[in-house]
Amino acid sequence: MDLQKRLEQLQEKFQKITGQLDRDKLRGEIKELETQMGKPNFWQEAEKAQKISQDLSSKQKLLEKINGLERQIQGISGLTSDESLKEEVKKELSQVEKSLNELELQLFLSDPHDSSESIISIHAGTGGVEAMEWTAMLARMYQRFFDSQGWEYEISDESFGEEAGYKSISMIVHAPFAYGYLKGESGTHRLVRQSPFNADHLRQTSFALVEVLPIIEDETEVEIKQEDLEFEAFRASSHGGQNVNKVSTAVRLKHIPTGITVTAQTERSQLQNRENALEILRAKVWALQEVRKEEERTELKGDYRQASWGNQIRSYVLHPYHLIKDLRTGTETGDTESFLDGSIMKFLEAKLRLDKKLAFS
Repeated sequence: MDLQKRLEQLQEKFQKITGQLDRDKLRGEIKELETQMGKPNFWQEAEKAQKISQDLSSKQKLLEKINGLERQIQGISGLTSDESLKEEVKKELSQVEKSLNELELQLFLSDPHDSSESIISIHAGTGGVEAMEWTAMLARMYQRFFDSQGWEYEISDESFGEEAGYKSISMIVHAPFAYGYLKGESGTHRLVRQSPFNADHLRQTSFALVEVLPIIEDETEVEIKQEDLEFEAFRASSHGGQNVNKVSTAVRLKHIPTGITVTAQTERSQLQNRENALEILRAKVWALQEVRKEEERTELKGDYRQASWGNQIRSYVLHPYHLIKDLRTGTETGDTESFLDGSIMKFLEAKLRLDKKLAFS
């Protein structure tokens, strides 16, 4: 394609994106957050202050990216007809295109909780020890992805398999928009491979369920009364069932009205484990409320179907060939090694684009 034509298309795309992001509004939000941070007692509520600080940093980076892109596009203008700079202009345009695609995703992350931190839990399904090992492989895949994005995370709960892997593992991801990016991972993930636990190396199919929930900051959105909670403290355990410590720091919370039970045991402090368990419980109660709302909406429409976490969303085949395919978007890759090493953004983006149907080609 002609370089000038390509530049014009990118300029048009930039105008569409920035028009919807509204820079003036973004500047106003930044100014308000800076005012809050300038107050003398700002850091008295450390947790709240940290979240405001992260929000400010995220918005500042977004504005800086928009302004930087605008300068870059202006810098390219007038150079597209210079043959001696052809290769350099091509590289610049590719960089602009990549940055615009990243900005475009900001438009897709507009649902009420998309900007929230997230809880991601992985549960072994059918397949015995194979499924537990598959759960560990998925946990590693997501952790590598978090590392590549610079996202902080903590393991809040883990239940080890008797021979290998996990029966279940939960992680809290401390990053803005973590829920927006990860929510499309909810569902059943299917693995087909030669079994390393079988002497004949037979082909084995394993399943794991991924659950992604937002951190609910506003406690009024999901009210959990103390009298509705059953609390139990117990000793945290490591792989093989050995006690990590001699005091009961692990926590189990049961929400009596819904019957939802959660545990948290990886922190040394019972108080911190309780806080983590309460965050997870609030998110699970929120998810149940959302499912019930959806059931009511679909019943009114006359096409009610039982809601379920068990939808198969992605297939991972490592034998007899290598292919990972998302069954919703059709996105696929034969580079299974890189994908399982955390290179999953392409698949996350494809799901966001499918959901919003706003791709600009």
